[in-house]
Amino acid sequence: MSAIPADSYRVEGGVPLAGRLKPSGSKNAALPELAASILSDRPVVVRNLPAIRDVETMLGILESLGARVTRFEGGAGIDASDIDPGRLDIPLCRSIRASILLAGPLLARFGRLRMPPPGGDVIGRRRLDTHFLSLEAMGAEVAADGDCYRFTSSGLRGAEILLDEPSVTATENALMAASIATGDTVLYNAACEPNVQDLTLMLGGMGASLEGAGTNRLVIHGTGGLLGGCSHSTAPDHIEIGSFIGLAACCGGELIIEGVPESIVSPTMNGLGRFGLETVFRDGDLVIPGGQRLEVQCDRGGAIPTIYDAPWPGFSPDLTSTAVVVATQSTGTSLIFEKMFESRLFFVDKLVAMGATIIQCDPHRVVVAGPTPLRGTDVSSPDIRAGMALLTAALCAEGPSIIRNVHQIERGYENLVERLSRLGAIIEAGPPRQA
Repeated sequence: MSAIPADSYRVEGGVPLAGRLKPSGSKNAALPELAASILSDRPVVVRNLPAIRDVETMLGILESLGARVTRFEGGAGIDASDIDPGRLDIPLCRSIRASILLAGPLLARFGRLRMPPPGGDVIGRRRLDTHFLSLEAMGAEVAADGDCYRFTSSGLRGAEILLDEPSVTATENALMAASIATGDTVLYNAACEPNVQDLTLMLGGMGASLEGAGTNRLVIHGTGGLLGGCSHSTAPDHIEIGSFIGLAACCGGELIIEGVPESIVSPTMNGLGRFGLETVFRDGDLVIPGGQRLEVQCDRGGAIPTIYDAPWPGFSPDLTSTAVVVATQSTGTSLIFEKMFESRLFFVDKLVAMGATIIQCDPHRVVVAGPTPLRGTDVSSPDIRAGMALLTAALCAEGPSIIRNVHQIERGYENLVERLSRLGAIIEAGPPRQA
């Protein structure tokens, strides 16, 4: 058998997957929580960190600032008592989207920083205006400085802020900055995703005073000074859990996901449940029974249903790619409407090459008719979530597949080859890509 290409998985599909797995810590909670360590000059410990590339990159950025980082299995300790915003590693910041989360904490603590536009997945326009407008409302000035942005402030002050969109990262940036600003801040139209809620829990453990966690109105009573240290455990990743629900639906075996909070599953099933998929809770674990017959649940009168994403508690945009793959294995026709990112559905041509019946109406909408048997092929992962969706398709397809560019998937999912192999998947990894 030929060697597996670098930065690739070789998958033999058509094998039912079954067993138990433990969800990782949330990527989208871990990254702002690491950024929040900047708000203290005392040790901060974050546990249950996912072992993924983006977390390691964020730790590297903190080290570039001068933070002392102690890594241990499943977590890290951060001492940011002697950091300097002038030492920020610009190339590292350009490599991940989450680097923008440093703007609020660094500006609130030091009153100055220079950083580039963040990197991340190419899934459409990802505007930064909401970040800038919220920080400017608290007294910051933001200006272009060559290929970077320069942030300055003589001291952030609390304000009433209506976010022009419920951006998760802009909410987190404003939340962190307001925690050590002077005076009270009220955030309207705030994001309330589980990762935002987990960040508020950590900030409260550091001594911040906050109200309204889990709602779209957050009140932050600024301390006017640095927060204390804490030890915090990152919540389970609801996006990973949703991805594995979709994987179980397509591959047919019974999957048990351990220790899943019921509150984070309902919004996911508002989307994936439209394909007739059922889940149950048993002794605190989420069970996706095997052998389910997937069938599109039509709207009343037999109309084709629309599965669309929305801010929490709507169906997550990070799971629309998975929903497309589940739709290919479901009896009936459905419309998938990705409202938030205009390039996220551009991966569907790869599913068509695998045998799926999909019509792309425009950048935001696809019509999927199923079920269609998929066949293995050679595809490349364009981003984290589309990559996981393509891996799901390969695992339920007949024959071998090569999934390339898998460093994208590994930015958001930890130890996939090992974890999937324990479920019965036939999957091997090639050597890592050259840096």
